[in-house]
Amino acid sequence: MEKGTLIEFKLKGSPYLAVADRPEGKKNWVLVDQAGQSHTIHPRQIIYEVSDASYEPTEIEEFTTEAQSYIDPDNLEVAWELLLELEEPATPASLAQLLFSDQSPPLCYAAHRLLSEDKIFFKQKGDHYEPRSASQVEELQHKIAREAANQVEREGFLARVQAALSGESVEWEKSDRPRLEIVERYALLGDESSQKSAAQELLTELNQDKSPEAAFDFLVALGLWDQHENLALRRRQIPTQFPEEVSASVAQIIESPPAEEGDRVDLTHLKVYTIDDESTQEIDDGLSCETLADGRQKLWIHIADPTYWISLNGILDTEARRRCTTVYLPTGVIPMFPFELAAGPMSLVQGQICNALSFSVLLAEDGSVAEYSIQPSVVKPTYRLTYDDADEMIELGVQAESELLALFDHAKQRLSWRKSQGAIDIQLPESVIKVDDDVITIDILESSNSREMVAEMMILTGEIAARYGEDNKIPLPFRAQPQPELPPEEELMQLEAGWVRDSAIRRCMTRSEMNITPARHATLGLDRYCQVTSPIRRYTDLMGHFQIKAHLRGADLPFTPVEMPEIIASVSNAAYEAVMVERQTKKYWAIEYLKRQNEANPGQPWDVIMVRWLREHESLGLIIFEDLGLEFVMRFDRAVEVGERLTIQVSYADPRQEMIRFKEVAIATNQEETVIEESAS
Repeated sequence: MEKGTLIEFKLKGSPYLAVADRPEGKKNWVLVDQAGQSHTIHPRQIIYEVSDASYEPTEIEEFTTEAQSYIDPDNLEVAWELLLELEEPATPASLAQLLFSDQSPPLCYAAHRLLSEDKIFFKQKGDHYEPRSASQVEELQHKIAREAANQVEREGFLARVQAALSGESVEWEKSDRPRLEIVERYALLGDESSQKSAAQELLTELNQDKSPEAAFDFLVALGLWDQHENLALRRRQIPTQFPEEVSASVAQIIESPPAEEGDRVDLTHLKVYTIDDESTQEIDDGLSCETLADGRQKLWIHIADPTYWISLNGILDTEARRRCTTVYLPTGVIPMFPFELAAGPMSLVQGQICNALSFSVLLAEDGSVAEYSIQPSVVKPTYRLTYDDADEMIELGVQAESELLALFDHAKQRLSWRKSQGAIDIQLPESVIKVDDDVITIDILESSNSREMVAEMMILTGEIAARYGEDNKIPLPFRAQPQPELPPEEELMQLEAGWVRDSAIRRCMTRSEMNITPARHATLGLDRYCQVTSPIRRYTDLMGHFQIKAHLRGADLPFTPVEMPEIIASVSNAAYEAVMVERQTKKYWAIEYLKRQNEANPGQPWDVIMVRWLREHESLGLIIFEDLGLEFVMRFDRAVEVGERLTIQVSYADPRQEMIRFKEVAIATNQEETVIEESAS
């Protein structure tokens, strides 16, 4: 290098021109720019030398201006096409000659800038540039165009976010979904999200905090999630909407019902009672009692027959198998079948001719099954009763409804027989939580004559179905439960009867199991049992209907002994996930309810019963709210007896974190409340 050589080097990441002034040490050189400022560089920092000329720093601006007028990237594509065809590389000098027919220093520098800044047509190899192949150029152009489009999309996304946060109405683009889903997964899974870093980077760019809680608040602020968004439902990816093809299939089926397979017995002469909660939409069972010529009474349990409306492995069956169960949440129901079908043609609707699978039974004097039959039928439900309606009829002994009274008597007979067979009867409270327009109501589901009657008839139906499967060697989704190891009788008798004793028994119960061979169900006191009474709401019940109906008409069984266990396992896992969502959602709204009550009436007292210890060495016990039937864990700082009644207050509640803490209070004689202990759960 000589004094006066014009040098290009990198200054703060950008190309910069300066003139060589003098050497510095053994290798370095001092350069002077057009502003007279000195820069010391190592030879390795040199990008380009303007050869065959000597310059003063004051000439740099004129040099740059002349070169800049020739730097047009569009010219480069023409040179690339020619050099690619000739299979020749390019240098700044050769490119200057090709493009400008001149190799003056400013034009060679312009050619250098074109080549060095090009990312598409040429690739540098030492001191020359080789033209890329046509396929490589096409791929690079596509990549750059894609990156540019992504940048436009990103800028549009950021603009829409700011608009939404400002309260404006925003119509999200399809391209926004991937970015929003990254934040959603982070809000759902937190540190376990595989895209945690991407979510945090995006939140930071949007001037949001990086925590999962902030991601949740961000989605609420955008109007994409509700303040009470059901995260349990989202985490387990339970579908809440039906695909368009399913809705189309439902419309087609309703318009053109399928042809009947086999014969149906006409039972429209029977008086049929359907008994459900007032809010129930899917009516899948009805009851009849027929007095025979010999005076004996035949019980009929009619179960809705959805298999008439769907085909095995068809669109609706596949969707039902994917969902596996209807999910009941305080905020509403997520059905296994679309409501248009489930609450319409599939249901046993009052006054309409309905398809059913009817189970008839004659009971022996002790309440055991003497005779039974199963047959596809048509029925015409007579009464659509609520449990309250049926209870009133039973309690008043309405003789005009002698069939209903007879059904109730036979249900009591059945319960007595099952208890003689070892059935375990547990009567713990079941609370029903409903959220309507953000108003929360909690009621205890009281046991009643009609509820017990319907439950007994459903259990009886399960026994008949299981006996039919066992007698005919049909693989069915039999449900069994091992015999629990209960505490000694004298120990149980020392516990207060009711919730306390039943809670101790429930603790010993084992989970039921499902298999294709019959086995004893200890809690029900039955040697065989198969649930078939909710085929509109449970897929395993639907499988039982498919199997039984195929056998009745002499057709091949739709589910083989090989494939049925696999389907049962898959459906059971999905059903368990649904149960967990139901429990977590119910707990969320229970805590939210108590939180709101405490905010509206600070220090509101609640009466609870301590029903059993969970970990006595840690003073953790289970309490039940007497007025609400809710169960919570509570830590005690004093000696508490099982069965003891306490009065507590809510001191802290966070439904999103599933956390609630209580304070125990003592009611003084002057009715003032004195806090004596704080407990947490």
